[in-house]
Amino acid sequence: MKKISLLASAAVMSFMAVSAQAADKLTLQLKWVTQAQFAGYFVAKDKGFYDEVDLDVTIKPGGPDVAPAQVLAGGGADVVVDWMPSALATREKGVPLVNIAQVFSKSGLMLTCRKDMGVNSSADFKGKTLGVWFYGNEYPFLSWMDKLGLITDGKDANIKVLKQAFNVDPLLQKQAACISTMTYNEYWQVIDAGLKPSELSVFKYEDQGVAMLEDGLYVLEKTLKDEAMKDKLARFVKASMKGWKYAIDHTNEAADIVLENDATGAQTEKHQRRMMGEIAKLISGTKLGRLDEASYKRTVSTLLSGKSNTVISKEPVGAYTQEIWDKAMMN
Repeated sequence: MKKISLLASAAVMSFMAVSAQAADKLTLQLKWVTQAQFAGYFVAKDKGFYDEVDLDVTIKPGGPDVAPAQVLAGGGADVVVDWMPSALATREKGVPLVNIAQVFSKSGLMLTCRKDMGVNSSADFKGKTLGVWFYGNEYPFLSWMDKLGLITDGKDANIKVLKQAFNVDPLLQKQAACISTMTYNEYWQVIDAGLKPSELSVFKYEDQGVAMLEDGLYVLEKTLKDEAMKDKLARFVKASMKGWKYAIDHTNEAADIVLENDATGAQTEKHQRRMMGEIAKLISGTKLGRLDEASYKRTVSTLLSGKSNTVISKEPVGAYTQEIWDKAMMN
């Protein structure tokens, strides 16, 4: 009996080993560093949601020197997180990115300004220095300035654009009257540095009629010609959306999971928990992760409407698909 028991145990262990080996590998490249902005993916991995769909997912953090589209094009990832303006501009330049799911339904982008530097409304931007992130993050700003009739470069420029590093120092040191911030991140860094909300003028892109889609999941077009890969992507989307749902319902726990995955140790519990609470406000709808086509059209229309700042020159074709999300939710 002991011999049979040992044989049975060996068979179980062998089966488990084969099962583990059978998990399909998939690599996700994040747009930025490990933080609550990407909590759903870390939760899905930590809670075993990827294991449930036979996926072995590697999550690669981003940073100031990481361009998700380049990583994808170079074969360093299967899926990337990116903003739609950047993805569409990249697609027009020859890297055929396709949106397969859209997690954030609202924009968290803002321009945060000091009232003591003379900014109380958008009419006060003229003649001021405004801090802007580049590397694909500048497109919403350029579209907004174009809408306001402000010129951002050349001899006729009537505002000065500061290529902002990924910090809030220009505002704190009065090098710029305004800087780019996110509702869930840099704005709170400004507050934590000592400036009071009453001392600031805050302009949410959502309120300016130029809000564009952020934090979607993108793959290369050729990936969608492979049936096995489409199945893998559908499983990934299914598990990821389960992770996001859990993160939204358990914000503090989700933030703690993010902290456990932060190899740098640079993040704090206070900031990540607050960030997760703000992130949850940007994700809505009963069909979590399914691209809202009206929002897509709004983003495209805004990008096409520029006069002096051209982001894309023509209507994109094939820039998104609902097939993967629909396949994911069928099972």
